[in-house]
Amino acid sequence: MQIGMVGLGRMGANMTRRLLRRGHACVAHDRSAAAVAALVAEGATGADSLADLVARLAAPRAVWLMLPAGEPTEQTIAALAELLAAGDVVVDGGNSHFKEDPRRARELAGRGLHYLDVGTSGGVWGLERGYCLMIGGEAEPVARLDPVFRALAPGRGDIATTPGRETRGGTAAEGYLRCGPPGAGHFVKMIHNGVEYGLMQAYAEGFDLLHSAGAETLPTERRYDLDVGEIAELWRRGSVVTSWLLDLAAAALARSPDLAEYAGRVPDSGEGRWTVEAALEQAVPATVLAAALFARFRSRDAQRFAEKVLSAMRAGFGGHREAEDGGAG
Repeated sequence: MQIGMVGLGRMGANMTRRLLRRGHACVAHDRSAAAVAALVAEGATGADSLADLVARLAAPRAVWLMLPAGEPTEQTIAALAELLAAGDVVVDGGNSHFKEDPRRARELAGRGLHYLDVGTSGGVWGLERGYCLMIGGEAEPVARLDPVFRALAPGRGDIATTPGRETRGGTAAEGYLRCGPPGAGHFVKMIHNGVEYGLMQAYAEGFDLLHSAGAETLPTERRYDLDVGEIAELWRRGSVVTSWLLDLAAAALARSPDLAEYAGRVPDSGEGRWTVEAALEQAVPATVLAAALFARFRSRDAQRFAEKVLSAMRAGFGGHREAEDGGAG
């Protein structure tokens, strides 16, 4: 298929590369001419404006946005609405608030345009591993873009089929899913990031306890000089707490046992806060997820080894630097 890609940051550029490598034609645009040039060198068609991008796409068009949530995304969608024609599709693959999606879908539908919200997880590793795609929107445009979703998603790979799903169809086992109407994709991604907060916090606090097990405040016979990096590697082998996040933590500890390159000041993305807001609105207890969010607030004033572990995991999956206040997770 041919698709327009707007926003060529860490995620957008690698998603474009993955599509190119799987035979799709990409028209790429970014406010950075250097970012566009880098993708053109790898086979994309460059566009120096949104109007140029739309002109280079054959109808019916599909334009995928990977932009920061808020005004950058809103302004770009508004501009595209003036340029696109009936039947075209706008995809927001960023981390927009799910409450914005039904409004956007209604406004674009009034012009005969389709809108899809696609929560995208995969970070800097998605180019090789693939991206988990959580899709919201009408069934018809989702089906139309199935080749694109299939190319971006990881596929079944070497993950065994879940017992009981052997004869069940659908795309979830391929790594992408239409979750529901407009907003459903971003809602599922928001909860995904809230769960991510809780998982990361549990690992971080556990490793902090191991790291502090030799404290002089403890009785001598209960002091343990533990190699945290070795324990992280041990847990990767057959333990019930194995996961990709544990893999990232183990890799960081192998490089730097004290994680000296991390200050431990951990930003939070908007989605962590929105998850807690959703819990309040739905009257659903989410104590672990809320506590994990508050721990990130605390990290800005006082850091422990736990916060360094959190920073290391964020850098591992998303390439996030400690100075950044946004990003997935």
